[in-house]
Amino acid sequence: MAIMKLKTLQHALEDIETFENPKIELEQYTTSSHIAACILHTAQFVYNDISGKCVADLGCGSGVLSIGAALLGAQYCAGFDIDPSAISLSVENAADRDVLSQCDFILCDVKKIDKNMQLKAFDTVIMNPPFGTRERGADLIFLKMALSLATRAVYSLHKTSTRKRVLSMAKELNVHAKVIAELRFDLPASYKFHKQNSVDVQVDLIRFALPSLDNNL
Repeated sequence: MAIMKLKTLQHALEDIETFENPKIELEQYTTSSHIAACILHTAQFVYNDISGKCVADLGCGSGVLSIGAALLGAQYCAGFDIDPSAISLSVENAADRDVLSQCDFILCDVKKIDKNMQLKAFDTVIMNPPFGTRERGADLIFLKMALSLATRAVYSLHKTSTRKRVLSMAKELNVHAKVIAELRFDLPASYKFHKQNSVDVQVDLIRFALPSLDNNL
Protein backbone atom coordinates (compact mmCIF):
# COMPACT_ATOMS: atom_id res chain seq x y z
CA MET A 1 0.00 0.00 0.00
CA ALA A 2 1.04 3.63 -0.42
CA ILE A 3 2.74 5.18 2.58
CA MET A 4 0.29 7.06 4.80
CA LYS A 5 1.92 9.96 6.62
CA LEU A 6 2.07 9.68 10.39
CA LYS A 7 0.13 12.95 10.80
CA THR A 8 -2.58 11.69 8.44
CA LEU A 9 -3.01 8.52 10.48
CA GLN A 10 -3.04 10.44 13.75
CA HIS A 11 -5.66 12.83 12.40
CA ALA A 12 -7.84 9.86 11.38
CA LEU A 13 -7.69 8.52 14.94
CA GLU A 14 -8.44 11.80 16.70
CA ASP A 15 -11.75 12.37 18.46
CA ILE A 16 -12.42 8.66 18.98
CA GLU A 17 -14.99 8.32 21.76
CA THR A 18 -13.42 7.19 25.05
CA PHE A 19 -14.65 5.95 28.42
CA GLU A 20 -17.02 8.20 30.36
CA ASN A 21 -16.45 6.19 33.54
CA PRO A 22 -13.14 4.29 33.30
CA LYS A 23 -12.67 1.32 35.63
CA ILE A 24 -9.57 1.63 37.80
CA GLU A 25 -9.39 -2.12 38.45
CA LEU A 26 -8.92 -2.65 34.71
CA GLU A 27 -6.43 0.23 34.41
CA GLN A 28 -8.54 1.80 31.68
CA TYR A 29 -6.36 4.58 30.34
CA THR A 30 -7.05 5.65 26.78
CA THR A 31 -4.31 5.24 24.20
CA SER A 32 -3.89 8.68 22.62
CA SER A 33 -4.20 9.13 18.86
CA HIS A 34 -0.55 10.19 18.78
CA ILE A 35 0.77 7.06 20.52
CA ALA A 36 -1.59 4.77 18.59
CA ALA A 37 -0.45 6.31 15.31
CA CYS A 38 3.24 5.96 16.26
CA ILE A 39 2.81 2.27 17.09
CA LEU A 40 0.83 1.42 13.98
CA HIS A 41 2.86 3.54 11.56
CA THR A 42 6.08 1.89 12.74
CA ALA A 43 4.56 -1.59 12.62
CA GLN A 44 3.45 -1.09 9.02
CA PHE A 45 6.03 1.08 7.34
CA VAL A 46 9.16 -0.20 9.10
CA TYR A 47 8.25 -3.86 9.57
CA ASN A 48 5.30 -4.51 7.19
CA ASP A 49 3.31 -6.16 9.98
CA ILE A 50 -0.17 -4.67 9.33
CA SER A 51 -1.34 -4.44 5.72
CA GLY A 52 -2.90 -7.71 4.55
CA LYS A 53 -2.36 -9.28 7.98
CA CYS A 54 -4.67 -10.65 10.68
CA VAL A 55 -4.22 -8.41 13.71
CA ALA A 56 -5.33 -8.82 17.34
CA ASP A 57 -5.68 -6.09 19.96
CA LEU A 58 -5.75 -7.38 23.55
CA GLY A 59 -7.61 -5.10 25.96
CA CYS A 60 -8.91 -3.06 23.05
CA GLY A 61 -10.63 -0.36 25.13
CA SER A 62 -12.02 2.23 22.71
CA GLY A 63 -10.77 0.24 19.71
CA VAL A 64 -8.22 2.81 18.54
CA LEU A 65 -5.48 0.28 17.71
CA SER A 66 -7.85 -2.06 15.86
CA ILE A 67 -9.35 0.84 13.93
CA GLY A 68 -5.93 2.21 13.03
CA ALA A 69 -4.78 -1.21 11.83
CA ALA A 70 -7.89 -1.48 9.66
CA LEU A 71 -7.20 1.95 8.18
CA LEU A 72 -3.70 0.74 7.30
CA GLY A 73 -5.11 -2.17 5.33
CA ALA A 74 -5.21 -5.05 7.81
CA GLN A 75 -7.14 -7.96 6.35
CA TYR A 76 -8.88 -8.60 9.66
CA CYS A 77 -8.75 -7.11 13.17
CA ALA A 78 -10.03 -8.64 16.39
CA GLY A 79 -10.28 -6.60 19.57
CA PHE A 80 -10.67 -8.41 22.89
CA ASP A 81 -11.86 -6.86 26.15
CA ILE A 82 -13.44 -8.03 29.40
CA ASP A 83 -15.56 -4.87 29.71
CA PRO A 84 -18.90 -4.83 27.83
CA SER A 85 -18.82 -1.02 27.65
CA ALA A 86 -15.43 -1.19 25.91
CA ILE A 87 -16.77 -3.59 23.31
CA SER A 88 -19.77 -1.35 22.63
CA LEU A 89 -17.50 1.68 22.39
CA SER A 90 -15.16 -0.09 19.96
CA VAL A 91 -18.03 -1.17 17.72
CA GLU A 92 -19.42 2.37 17.66
CA ASN A 93 -16.02 3.92 16.89
CA ALA A 94 -15.25 1.41 14.14
CA ALA A 95 -18.64 2.02 12.55
CA ASP A 96 -18.04 5.78 12.65
CA ARG A 97 -14.85 5.28 10.64
CA ASP A 98 -16.34 2.77 8.19
CA VAL A 99 -14.02 -0.11 9.16
CA LEU A 100 -16.49 -2.32 11.04
CA SER A 101 -16.55 -4.80 8.15
CA GLN A 102 -12.85 -5.51 8.84
CA CYS A 103 -13.21 -5.78 12.62
CA ASP A 104 -14.70 -7.99 15.28
CA PHE A 105 -14.82 -7.00 18.93
CA ILE A 106 -15.04 -9.91 21.32
CA LEU A 107 -16.14 -9.85 24.95
CA CYS A 108 -13.80 -12.10 26.92
CA ASP A 109 -11.17 -12.24 29.63
CA VAL A 110 -7.82 -11.82 27.88
CA LYS A 111 -6.29 -14.24 30.39
CA LYS A 112 -8.58 -16.99 29.05
CA ILE A 113 -8.44 -16.34 25.30
CA ASP A 114 -6.45 -19.52 24.74
CA LYS A 115 -9.39 -21.57 26.05
CA ASN A 116 -11.64 -20.24 23.28
CA MET A 117 -9.28 -19.24 20.48
CA GLN A 118 -6.88 -21.27 18.40
CA LEU A 119 -3.30 -20.43 19.25
CA LYS A 120 -1.20 -18.76 16.55
CA ALA A 121 -4.43 -17.45 15.02
CA PHE A 122 -3.01 -14.00 14.17
CA ASP A 123 -0.03 -12.62 12.31
CA THR A 124 0.42 -9.62 14.58
CA VAL A 125 -0.74 -8.55 18.03
CA ILE A 126 -0.70 -4.86 18.96
CA MET A 127 -1.68 -3.81 22.45
CA ASN A 128 -1.51 -1.33 25.28
CA PRO A 129 -1.81 -3.76 28.21
CA PRO A 130 -2.38 -2.87 31.85
CA PHE A 131 0.91 -1.63 33.27
CA GLY A 132 0.54 -3.95 36.26
CA THR A 133 0.07 -1.09 38.72
CA ARG A 134 -3.19 -2.37 40.18
CA GLU A 135 -2.64 -6.08 39.55
CA ARG A 136 1.01 -6.97 39.73
CA GLY A 137 2.16 -8.94 36.72
CA ALA A 138 -0.89 -8.16 34.58
CA ASP A 139 1.38 -6.74 31.86
CA LEU A 140 3.30 -10.02 31.61
CA ILE A 141 0.10 -12.10 31.57
CA PHE A 142 -1.09 -10.06 28.57
CA LEU A 143 2.31 -10.41 26.91
CA LYS A 144 2.43 -14.19 27.30
CA MET A 145 -1.05 -14.47 25.79
CA ALA A 146 -0.09 -12.17 22.91
CA LEU A 147 2.98 -14.26 22.14
CA SER A 148 0.86 -17.43 22.10
CA LEU A 149 -1.54 -15.88 19.57
CA ALA A 150 0.92 -14.28 17.12
CA THR A 151 2.95 -15.95 14.39
CA ARG A 152 4.87 -12.86 13.30
CA ALA A 153 5.25 -10.09 15.90
CA VAL A 154 3.84 -8.49 19.02
CA TYR A 155 3.94 -4.74 19.66
CA SER A 156 3.34 -3.77 23.26
CA LEU A 157 3.70 -0.74 25.54
CA HIS A 158 5.42 -1.23 28.90
CA LYS A 159 6.58 1.17 31.58
CA THR A 160 10.25 1.93 31.02
CA SER A 161 10.86 1.14 34.69
CA THR A 162 9.90 -2.49 33.98
CA ARG A 163 12.12 -2.87 30.88
CA LYS A 164 14.62 -5.26 32.47
CA ARG A 165 11.87 -7.58 33.71
CA VAL A 166 10.02 -7.59 30.37
CA LEU A 167 13.13 -8.21 28.27
CA SER A 168 14.23 -10.94 30.65
CA MET A 169 10.93 -12.76 30.21
CA ALA A 170 11.21 -12.49 26.42
CA LYS A 171 14.68 -14.03 26.56
CA GLU A 172 13.38 -16.92 28.68
CA LEU A 173 10.70 -17.55 26.06
CA ASN A 174 13.25 -17.45 23.22
CA VAL A 175 11.62 -14.38 21.69
CA HIS A 176 13.68 -11.54 20.21
CA ALA A 177 12.60 -8.30 21.92
CA LYS A 178 13.69 -4.82 20.87
CA VAL A 179 12.76 -1.42 22.29
CA ILE A 180 11.89 0.43 19.10
CA ALA A 181 10.65 3.69 20.67
CA GLU A 182 10.65 5.50 23.99
CA LEU A 183 7.43 7.44 24.47
CA ARG A 184 5.74 9.62 27.05
CA PHE A 185 2.29 8.35 27.95
CA ASP A 186 0.21 11.25 29.20
CA LEU A 187 -2.19 9.89 31.81
CA PRO A 188 -5.01 12.40 32.33
CA ALA A 189 -6.69 12.70 35.73
CA SER A 190 -9.32 10.00 35.22
CA TYR A 191 -10.01 8.87 38.77
CA LYS A 192 -10.96 10.56 42.03
CA PHE A 193 -7.66 9.71 43.73
CA HIS A 194 -5.64 11.55 41.05
CA LYS A 195 -4.31 14.79 42.51
CA GLN A 196 -2.69 16.15 39.32
CA ASN A 197 -4.36 17.05 36.04
CA SER A 198 -2.06 14.67 34.19
CA VAL A 199 1.10 12.66 34.67
CA ASP A 200 3.70 11.73 32.06
CA VAL A 201 4.74 8.09 32.30
CA GLN A 202 7.84 6.95 30.44
CA VAL A 203 6.95 3.91 28.33
CA ASP A 204 8.75 1.62 25.91
CA LEU A 205 7.26 0.42 22.66
CA ILE A 206 8.72 -3.06 22.36
CA ARG A 207 8.57 -5.30 19.32
CA PHE A 208 8.68 -8.99 20.10
CA ALA A 209 9.64 -10.93 16.97
CA LEU A 210 8.56 -14.55 16.75
CA PRO A 211 11.67 -16.51 15.76
CA SER A 212 10.36 -18.77 13.03
CA LEU A 213 8.77 -16.26 10.69
CA ASP A 214 10.48 -12.93 11.30
CA ASN A 215 13.10 -11.50 8.96
CA ASN A 216 13.30 -8.01 10.47
CA LEU A 217 15.45 -8.50 13.53
